[in-house]
Amino acid sequence: MALPTASVQLYSLADAFFADMGGSLDKLAAIGLTRVEAFAFVDRAPELRAALDASGLLAPTGHAPLLSDELWTPKGVVPSPAPEKVFEAAAVAGIRTVIDPFVAPERWLTREGADDIAARLNAVADVAAGFGLRVGYHNHAQEFVASFDGVSAYEHVVAQLDERVALELDLFWALTGGQDVPALAARLGDRLLAVHVKDGVVPTENPWAEGGSVGDLDQRPAGTGDVPLTDALRANDAIELAVIEYDQAPGDVFDDIAASLAFLRAEGLVA
Repeated sequence: MALPTASVQLYSLADAFFADMGGSLDKLAAIGLTRVEAFAFVDRAPELRAALDASGLLAPTGHAPLLSDELWTPKGVVPSPAPEKVFEAAAVAGIRTVIDPFVAPERWLTREGADDIAARLNAVADVAAGFGLRVGYHNHAQEFVASFDGVSAYEHVVAQLDERVALELDLFWALTGGQDVPALAARLGDRLLAVHVKDGVVPTENPWAEGGSVGDLDQRPAGTGDVPLTDALRANDAIELAVIEYDQAPGDVFDDIAASLAFLRAEGLVA
C-alpha cells in the first residue's frame, strides 16, 4: 500500500505565517515537508502561490468556509466569501481539494440540521466540479454530540454524501467526541482523503457540547499524548495526507512540527 504524505496545516503557525509567509514556508521545507494545507488563502492566493513555488512546496488541500455565512475563529467571527470566489482562489494557489473546517455546533444537534449540512456539501461539490476541484469536510467534536437512531450526527451526514465529497478526520477532536478513532477511520473507507495528526491530553468533557468551552488545550507532539495515531493511520489505506496540526502549539511551533514529523517517520506512517 502507498503511505500517506506528510503535510502541515498552516493555521498551526498562523502568527509566524502572517508575519513572514516566505520565511515560514522555507522553514517548513527545511524541516523536510513537501506539502502544506492552506488556510485564509482567498484574499492572498497569488501571494501564497508565489511563496509556495519559491519554497518548493505544494498545497493540495486548503481550508475555507463553504457551508456558513460566517466562520467562527478563535479571534472572532468573520464573514464567509462566496464558494465561487473560494474556488477561483484555490485554483490560483494550486489547491485541489477545498475543505470546510467548521460548521457551528447547533447545526449538528438535530436531524434536520444534519440533513441540511449533507445537502449543502453535495450542492457545493457540484459548484467545485465546475472549477475542476473537489470539496471536503473537517470535523471538530460537535459532530459527535447528537446521534440519530444510534448513529452519530457525523456518520449520519457521511452516509448521505456524494462520493465526490472527501473527508479529513481530525483524530484529536474525534477522540474528544468519544469516538473509537481507528474504527471510525476504517469505516470512512475510500472517502477518507486526509487525517489531522494531532496529539495531547484529550479533554474529559466535549468542549463543543452545550455549555462547554474551548479554553487552553494540552496539545503535544505526535506520539506523546492520548490519541492512537499509529493505529488510526494504519486503519485505512485510502489516506493520502497526514496533516500535522496544533490548535495550540506547546512550544516553538517549528520545533513542535519537526517533532511530530519525526514521529511519523520513525513509525513508518508516511512516505
